[in-house]
Amino acid sequence: MDTTMILMIGGGLGLLVLIVGVLISVLGERSVVEERLGRYSETGGLLADAPESAEQVFERRSSVADFFNRFGEGTDLFEGISANLARADLKFLPVEFIALRFGTAGLGAIIGMFAGRGNVLFAVLAAIVGYMVPNFYVKAAQRSRLKKFDNQLTDMLNLMVNGLRAGFSTLQAMEAVSRELPRPISVEFHRVVQEMQLGIQMEEALEHLMRRINSDDLDLVVTAINVQREVGGNLAEILDTISHTIRERVRLKGQISALTAQGRATAWVIAALPIILVLLLFVLNREYIMTLFTPENRMCGIPMIILAAILIVTGFIAVQKIVAIDI
Repeated sequence: MDTTMILMIGGGLGLLVLIVGVLISVLGERSVVEERLGRYSETGGLLADAPESAEQVFERRSSVADFFNRFGEGTDLFEGISANLARADLKFLPVEFIALRFGTAGLGAIIGMFAGRGNVLFAVLAAIVGYMVPNFYVKAAQRSRLKKFDNQLTDMLNLMVNGLRAGFSTLQAMEAVSRELPRPISVEFHRVVQEMQLGIQMEEALEHLMRRINSDDLDLVVTAINVQREVGGNLAEILDTISHTIRERVRLKGQISALTAQGRATAWVIAALPIILVLLLFVLNREYIMTLFTPENRMCGIPMIILAAILIVTGFIAVQKIVAIDI
């Protein structure tokens, strides 16, 4: 069996695992949060959900993803993956996400094998890129969700301030936020309210919220609420002042983002241009690129490629650091 056949079989198996994982995630009836909250109703009777039939329990517990996920529960790897998926609001189990990464790696290997005309090195590089693509997507989803959350934070504070001044308790104000505001802030505060209704202290529920949303503005709000619960004071006035501060920060961030957009775009173009050019030359004129790897040119060609990669990464990071302005 030649190398091409081995890679095609491996890619096909990876793609099959990917499809199975996606189907399990999409067809699952309950989210990860609902699953965890449901454990309280099954064991302690804290929730008044309708009882499941024996067939429903069997289908849920016999899930392939749940079976494999039990082997990694409690490990640092699975805890880190779970935290990243929760911050991105992706309804995947850690084992499903790992299967997804291997599936995209196999798919990348197949594409690289055909694009590289059977070259193993090109297929390996494409597999590495495919393995990293899901992680890039999760990071992008986290940034997008965090940006939406920060933009909605001032509306949440205004709603809480109005509720507190109208005589609501802090929990009732949070319930109003979970009902009135759009996603993602309504979903997160709905989780906080659910946890508090299960008997978890407000400080712990807000700490869980901070784990899911890594926001400096939210950290300021949570600190103010916790301090007010310890020492007392007018929470409505405190949150009103914080709302004004956050509103000004969001306005300044928008102005800075508009002013630095050209610099960020330049960094991406300059970094991607040589990589895309090399890939195009490898596909269109492979002999020209492969002269760097011939025995007589190898001692010079490989260090040149490594040096070029280092310079591209260094320049990209330097430009990103220049345009990243903290407020």
